[in-house]
Amino acid sequence: MQIRTKRFAGVLGGAAALALIAGCAGGTTPPAATTAPTATDTPAASAPAAEAVTIEYIHRLPDGEGMTKVAELADEWNKANPDIQVTTTKFDGKAADLVTKIEADVAAGTAACLAQAGYAEVPSLFTKGLVEDVTAEAEKYKANYSDGAYTLMTVGGKAVGLPQDGGPLVYYYNKAEFDRLGLTVPTNLDEFKATAKTAADQGKFIAAFQPDEAQYWLSAQAAAAGGTWYSAENDQWKVDADGEASQTVAAFWQEMIDAKTVAVHNRWEDGFKGALNDQSLIGTIGAAWEAPLLVGDMADSPNVGQWAVAQLPAYGDTAMTGPDGGSGVVVLKGCEHPAEAMKFNDWFNTQIDGLVSQGLVVAAKGSMTTPEDVKAFYGGQDVFAELAKANEALNPNFPYIPTFPAIGGNMAEAADNAGQGSGKVADVFTAAQDASVKSLQDAGLPVAG
Repeated sequence: MQIRTKRFAGVLGGAAALALIAGCAGGTTPPAATTAPTATDTPAASAPAAEAVTIEYIHRLPDGEGMTKVAELADEWNKANPDIQVTTTKFDGKAADLVTKIEADVAAGTAACLAQAGYAEVPSLFTKGLVEDVTAEAEKYKANYSDGAYTLMTVGGKAVGLPQDGGPLVYYYNKAEFDRLGLTVPTNLDEFKATAKTAADQGKFIAAFQPDEAQYWLSAQAAAAGGTWYSAENDQWKVDADGEASQTVAAFWQEMIDAKTVAVHNRWEDGFKGALNDQSLIGTIGAAWEAPLLVGDMADSPNVGQWAVAQLPAYGDTAMTGPDGGSGVVVLKGCEHPAEAMKFNDWFNTQIDGLVSQGLVVAAKGSMTTPEDVKAFYGGQDVFAELAKANEALNPNFPYIPTFPAIGGNMAEAADNAGQGSGKVADVFTAAQDASVKSLQDAGLPVAG
């Protein structure tokens, strides 16, 4: 799991898109090996059989107290599969540092076979030639995952691994406060704006505009409105980050900011948490992986047992949601045993109970059991069942460009101005459009006019 650095990436469908990406990748060479960030090796307990294939998996899952550890799952696999032995490495650095390590290790010929990668990182890893095409193996396991999740691990129809978890946007709200104020959960944007006004008239906010979350939070809402920011056109990238869907999102938030019917808080600063705990903020649009984080944000407060989770209100004619997080497990370039690696990859990513214990909203099909502490905070609700519904409702056509990380600063700055009243929310999407085109051009990637 990655928080704030773990993001969705999509698939450029069709041969034209594959030619675009693969063609641009030809001149890209991974950097020379450098000193990699510190990682902690955690081998599984079972000793390999004499003729066993050995697979290494490097990950950033939390492995916290009370969780089923990754190494414990690997040990279970090893006992049942003496011919394919897996060792695990927990990487303790940032997601960007893991990518740097992957680049160095592939260049040095020392890379692990399997690595956790955020969906937004997949196109970049592909263009840099850091992952294997494992389409033939992946197809064997495709039925174990939702179609939307599976495609997130493909680029131009080429699968580079299997999905692990997702982060669809949902709506979190204080049900007790909604009931007390006579509010109902909004199911579309008009209802949301009306409910926001009713709540604000009583000194409460049902949502906060979050400038520090602009890049992924707002792009995910554009996806929920049916948008597709990036596509292939005549072997070139076509960018539409400020199109109709984005303008729907911009108008939605601008109206509420102007009317002062929503709060303005950076998600990862104390003001947001404080507003939750003093119950001035009684709702938030957030990613599925925020469910347990909100439990921690409001621990030992009157909020315990009061909150609930609902689907995102419809941003258009079709109710859907957008991607705000998620990761998969890729097969790295140079893996000597890709078939065996993919066999473990599928087994591991379908260990639903173990992965849920790590806080993941798993991409594999099957029932997730809501952890008791999470269930208690949300008033006994089967939260993970609701999150699974959101996974199935993801916009399946929202790919990211390889240079997507480069546009975040521009979007955050514009969003901060919008929150302070010195700019407009529409400026965020203009910034996304301009920065996307520039980043692609700076990377030498063709952009459609």
